Amino acid sequence: METSLRLSGGCGALRIHTKEKFLISPKTYMQVHGEVDTGVGAPSYFSALLHFFYPDKKSRGAAEFSWSIFNFQRDQDVRLKVGYELFEKVPYLQIRENNWTLNADIYGRWNLRFDL
Repeated sequence: METSLRLSGGCGALRIHTKEKFLISPKTYMQVHGEVDTGVGAPSYFSALLHFFYPDKKSRGAAEFSWSIFNFQRDQDVRLKVGYELFEKVPYLQIRENNWTLNADIYGRWNLRFDL
């Protein structure tokens, strides 16, 4: 199970986010994820999705350039990612350092995540 702590610019409350994938068949899995808003102490999001893989289809959605800097400092790896989301037509930036991730886009939306 993937678990992270998330903070975004829109709401100032810390959220606890979890995600798990269950394999149903070699080409199908179910992904369940949800989050709890610590500001109100209640679930703020829940989703269950079925993913199907078609080997002859190519996925489209974003164009990205990624640069990983290993041992940026001792035991610290940094990854910079710049991309363009094709469906929303939004350029974005991601900076990741070990467990910390900062995401931002051209419209000023941002979020900060810590993976547990």
